[in-house]
Amino acid sequence: MAKLDDLRPHAVVRGVLPDAAVTVVSIQWFGSAALELTYKDPSGRVGNVLLYRDDEPRLEIVEAGRPWSFDGDGALFRLVSEAHRIRLAYLFDPLLAVHTSLLEPLPHQITGVYEAMLPRQPLRFLLADDPGAGKTIMAGLLIKELLVRGDVQRCLVVCPGNLV
Repeated sequence: MAKLDDLRPHAVVRGVLPDAAVTVVSIQWFGSAALELTYKDPSGRVGNVLLYRDDEPRLEIVEAGRPWSFDGDGALFRLVSEAHRIRLAYLFDPLLAVHTSLLEPLPHQITGVYEAMLPRQPLRFLLADDPGAGKTIMAGLLIKELLVRGDVQRCLVVCPGNLV
């Protein structure tokens, strides 16, 4: 609740208009119980209204704050910025899945995943090769790379029953 005496030019007041805060342009008193308030609404239109002491309960002066404040939680900001950095890491490291995995893929596996599979659209593949050629490693690298890039939400891996 604001008193009529607290109203000053350039103050932002809520309660004059039912749906928006207004900026006070000028004030003209009529005795000690009434004043004429000239205001500007958010769209820039100027208006006048008579306010009485009975109108004080619906008026509220909005604190003029800074458009940018630096009073947020630092740990939360660090967490969000780290998550954003990880989300965009594939843009700066073209072999992100290789560098973040605990395996050492062979050159033909890297070539197959990064030069033959990832650049092609649509992302549907039948990965078949000789036994022991590293199909599991290639599939894991491809799936991990697609997950990091956000290109896959679901993945179906189909293999013969005797391999399961």
